Amino acid sequence: MKWNIGDIRVTRIQEIVFPKFSDVIPAATPEVVKQIKWLFPHFVTEDGHLSLSIHSLIVETPHDKLVVDTCVGNGRPREPFMGFHMLATDYMKDMLAEGYEPGEIDYVLCTHLHVDHVGWNTQLVDGKYVPTFPNASYLMGKQDLEFWGNVDEVTNVDFMKIQRTVFDECLKPILDAGLARPVEAPAPVCEGVSLIPTPGHTPGHCSVLLESKGQTGLITGDFIHHPIQFHDATLASPFDIDSEQAIETRRKIFGEYADTPTLIIGTHFAGPTAGTLISENGTYRLQV
Repeated sequence: MKWNIGDIRVTRIQEIVFPKFSDVIPAATPEVVKQIKWLFPHFVTEDGHLSLSIHSLIVETPHDKLVVDTCVGNGRPREPFMGFHMLATDYMKDMLAEGYEPGEIDYVLCTHLHVDHVGWNTQLVDGKYVPTFPNASYLMGKQDLEFWGNVDEVTNVDFMKIQRTVFDECLKPILDAGLARPVEAPAPVCEGVSLIPTPGHTPGHCSVLLESKGQTGLITGDFIHHPIQFHDATLASPFDIDSEQAIETRRKIFGEYADTPTLIIGTHFAGPTAGTLISENGTYRLQV
C-alpha cells in the first residue's frame, strides 16, 4: 500500500494483522462499536471487534529514505504476549521486494520505544544483536530513552519485563553503535519531514509530519491506536502511561487537522490505514 504527498512517497510494510485486538481499548465493546457505522468494514470485524495492524511506514523524499517504527521483529521471545512471541514473518523480504535495502536507509524514526515499534531496529547476527539499518540515524525521544532505560530491575509487571528485554535487544545496540540521535519534538528531520510532540502514550511520544508541494500527511504513532478514538477521544488504552495527557493530545490534534486535506496515516490502522479527518455531529470520522 502506497500514498503520495507531493514529492514524498509513503509505503506500508506490514508485519502482522490482528483481526480481533479489542484489548487495546477495553471500553470499545462490540455494543459500542456497532453504533459507529463508518468503522465497518475496514477497521472492525463483522461482529464488532477492533482490528489492528502492526506495520512500518517507509518515507521516501527526493533526497532521503526513512523508516518510521520497526514493528516487533522475528524470533523474539515475548511471552506472555503470544501475538508478538517468536514471529516468523516476511517483513524484511517485503521491504526488499519494494526496493528498499537496509543499508540505504538514512533515518529510522521511533515514534516511541514500545515492543511493537522498535523490533527490527536490530537483528541477530552470529549470536549478537546489531543494527539492521547500519547507515541510518535512529531518532528516539529523549524522555522515552530515559524512561525505558530506567525500568525497575525487579519489576513484576509483565509488560515492563518485556520492555527491559526490548531495551537490551533493540535499543542498547543502537546506542552502543553510536547511531542513536536523542531528540525532543518539535524537531526537523530532513527536508519535508519533521517530528511533532504527541505525549501521553509515552512521555516522549512524537508523530511524523510530512510536507511537500503544499500537501501534508501525518503519521500518527500511538497517540491514537484505532479509528474509533476519532469518534470518542476519551476511549483510553491501558498501554497509555498518562491517559489524561493522551486524551488531551488526541483532542488537540483532531481539532488541528479535521476538515483539512492532511492525510492521516495510522500506525496501527488496519485495512486502508489512511484517510482524511472529517468533523461530523460534534465528533470526527476517518474518510477513506
